[in-house]
This record gives sequence, C-alpha cells and structure tokens, in this order.
Amino acid sequence: MMWRSPEPRFDVASAICQGGRDYQEDAIVTDFPFGSDSGIVVLADGMGGHAAGDVASKIVVTEVFSELKFQSANFADFENEIPQYLTAAAVNANAVVRDHVNRHPETHGMGATLVSAVLVENRLFWMSIGDSPLFLFRDGKLQQLNEDHSMAPQIDFMVAQGMLDAEAGKNHPDRNCLTSVILGDRVAKSDCPKKPVELRVGDIVLVSSDGLQYLEDAQITRILYKHRRRKAAEIAGYLLEAINTLADPDQDNCTFSVIKLNHNKPVIRAVRAKPAGHVDAPTASITRIVTPDDVDDIPARRASGGQ
Repeated sequence: MMWRSPEPRFDVASAICQGGRDYQEDAIVTDFPFGSDSGIVVLADGMGGHAAGDVASKIVVTEVFSELKFQSANFADFENEIPQYLTAAAVNANAVVRDHVNRHPETHGMGATLVSAVLVENRLFWMSIGDSPLFLFRDGKLQQLNEDHSMAPQIDFMVAQGMLDAEAGKNHPDRNCLTSVILGDRVAKSDCPKKPVELRVGDIVLVSSDGLQYLEDAQITRILYKHRRRKAAEIAGYLLEAINTLADPDQDNCTFSVIKLNHNKPVIRAVRAKPAGHVDAPTASITRIVTPDDVDDIPARRASGGQ
C-alpha cells in the first residue's frame, strides 16, 4: 500500500510578470507551511518609477512580512489581536520607508500600496492601503473585499450618475491616482476590519496588484469559474496566460497570489508560542552554542570517554 500525504489546508500559488513596464515594481511573499493551519501573504505595488518604487515595495513587503512572521506563533491563541498585528506591521513599514527617504533624498516620492492577509484555519484577516485589490470568488461571483483608495470609485460614480461617458471614465487620466499610499508620511486611509471573513471550501481568494485589472472583472470571473476545481498553480497560470494574450502595450506590472481552502477539518495540533521566560531543560538533542575552545576540546573529551 502506497503512503499518501494528508491534504494541506491551503493550496497557494503566486505569479508575477513585468508587463509593458521597464521595471518590476511589484513585490510579494507568501508563507503557508505544510502542517500549519495558518498562513501569510503580503503584496506591495511600488510607485515612483525613477524615485525607486521597486525599493519601496520591497521595503514594505519585507517589513510587514517579518513582523507578521514574528507574531505567527500567537495567531492561534490571540486571534483577536491579528488586526492589531496587521496595523502595527504597516505602521512600522511606513516608518522604515520614511527613514530610507531621509537617508536618500533622491528617492523622495517613492511609495507602495499594501495588501497583507493572515489566514487562520478558514478565517481571513486582512488590511490594505492603496488600490491593490483583494478578491473573493464564491459560488461563481467575484467580490472585491477591500476599499479602492484611488480616484477610480469616484470616476465610476460619475459614470453611474450620467456625469461622465463610460468610455471616458474607463480611460480617465486620473483613474489610477491614489488617495492613500505608504510614502513614509501620514497614511490617509487604511482598511482593516476587526472581524475576519469566514471562508468556505471551494472559495478562491485572490490577492493582487492592480495590474491584474487590465482584465475585466467578467473575464477574471470566467477564468476562475472554469478552472475552480484545478490546483492554485493552474489557476494562476490561466490568469497569467490571459494577461499575456491581452498584450496591452500599457500593461502594468501584474502580481497576484491564488489561495484555495482545501478543507476545514478540525485542527489536530496548533502551533503555539513559547511562554515568556521559558527555558528548555538541557538535553542531548537541544541545539546550543559552543566556543572555538570547546570545539577544539571535543576530540580530547571523546578520547577520555567524555570526562
């Protein structure tokens, strides 16, 4: 009988393409260890071009992920604190961007959007700053969970009210102007609900930069529906293929992560944080540090029977 590994709770895959841009200014990191019932995804879309948008996105992703990873052992026992962890990580990233700009004045104007998400079993916590969308695909319908911190919603409202032609609204030059972003200055708006979204088996979560929105929502929906039973990597491949087929000469950097909930079985053994002040009892299997003198002395101790 062949041994079969248990199915992981999360099926996750990410994709990234440069599009028609000269530089890649998106950054993403995901962390969903097999055997864990929680995971992290952090995405940032840099802005500033020559003012180092690529640096800004890497700073934001690095700082936010490192803070969330540091807190990850607390997710199970302090789940209600996760929105605070997400907020604190964004505040810290903003401070690091500010320090970088102060040290390198030539990068003034660089910034990045942020979407960060923490999943615990079937619960999705998230926060966002900027216009990078967080989608939930459920029962054949695509829903954007987070606010769009750009001029796009206002322009769409003007179109809906008959104040602006639909085609003019779609191609409006101010459509992608951000109303909130991480610049190292005061962040005008952030979106971080205190209550998580409860996921169902079969849901697909899509964390992306706005480059994916060169595809119409209807097309994204069709792709997700058609391939909803496939692995996350295959779904990511089909979305990327659609972007490449579109071949828009103005295509922005496009980065996204596809997350599927494989099952919602009870947790067998949750990861726990080590209590403050806990000291491991010394055993032969405990990793410890030795000095160079100790290393040199090991052969002598072996020769004398460990005395």
